[in-house]
Amino acid sequence: MKELELLQRVNAHPDSRCWHVSWNPAGTLLASCGGDRAIRVWGKEGDSWVCTSVLDDGHQRTVRKVAWSPCGKYLASASFDATTCIWKKTNDGFESLTVLEGHENEVKCVAWAPSGNLLATCSRDKSVWIWEVDEEDEYECVSVVNSHTQDVKHVVWHPTQELLASGGYDDKVCIYKEEDDDWECRATLEGHTSTVWSLTFDPEGHRLASCSDDRTVKIWKESSPGDGPSDESWKCVCTLSGFHGRTVYDVAWCGLTRALATACGDDGVRVFEEDLTADPEQPIFFLSAQMLKAHSQDVNCVAWNPKKPGLLATCSDDGDLAIWKYSADT
Repeated sequence: MKELELLQRVNAHPDSRCWHVSWNPAGTLLASCGGDRAIRVWGKEGDSWVCTSVLDDGHQRTVRKVAWSPCGKYLASASFDATTCIWKKTNDGFESLTVLEGHENEVKCVAWAPSGNLLATCSRDKSVWIWEVDEEDEYECVSVVNSHTQDVKHVVWHPTQELLASGGYDDKVCIYKEEDDDWECRATLEGHTSTVWSLTFDPEGHRLASCSDDRTVKIWKESSPGDGPSDESWKCVCTLSGFHGRTVYDVAWCGLTRALATACGDDGVRVFEEDLTADPEQPIFFLSAQMLKAHSQDVNCVAWNPKKPGLLATCSDDGDLAIWKYSADT
């Protein structure tokens, strides 16, 4: 087994839940958000991560997700007040650039496409919205897709293509692509028996991991890439079960080490690695490290630093964010 070593713990959102943490592309800043309606941005000073900015005037209710643009100059925040705020990084902090409105109720997630020209949001109103960004920082909704029958919990973009995946309360994963200037669902992945909470692509985008209220993580593989424009086909090639005591709320694939981390309602953080000797069509993942009491309450998010191998951030209903080092046996 490898180790998860706690480097720092901060009460990031006191008397509130900390819902999400997100690293900027350079790995030098960490944004957190919570039930206190605030976004906090953390930077490193010496050996410690300290709060460098507080953005508390953008939302009227809980901030559920934060996401950095690929260029690192913009931060998007999704809130239960049914809006998404876009913040622009300035020399001395952040300024509110625009507010995206249109969802009927809580916005659960926001994600940038790898190009930085598209943004996706999803909501309790069962819809996924695609927004286009122009050079003047103007945002326009170009498509509304209603492929889920219940609350949509999460959206994530493919790392290199304009391909979008979503997961929701209807236990399904949907895959979307643009066709004739409109976005449509091209594949529906069924296999989970309860809410799909989060999704993550592997570094190449050939596989997708999903986690669920059914206490499992599923690995889906694209079985026919390039076979034709309307022939997207994904199949489940691996199910991780028996490792989690409660709902798995988040899953994150590390682009540097290929380790897969999970956040769980049993207060634990776990890291899995792939057995590289196994058949890639029938991959095997094994538990390589775990911290059973990583937080004092549900763990909501796991986020790998994009530049420093093994640096992991987590956050929890206890209001804390924690920084961990995932390393070889000591």
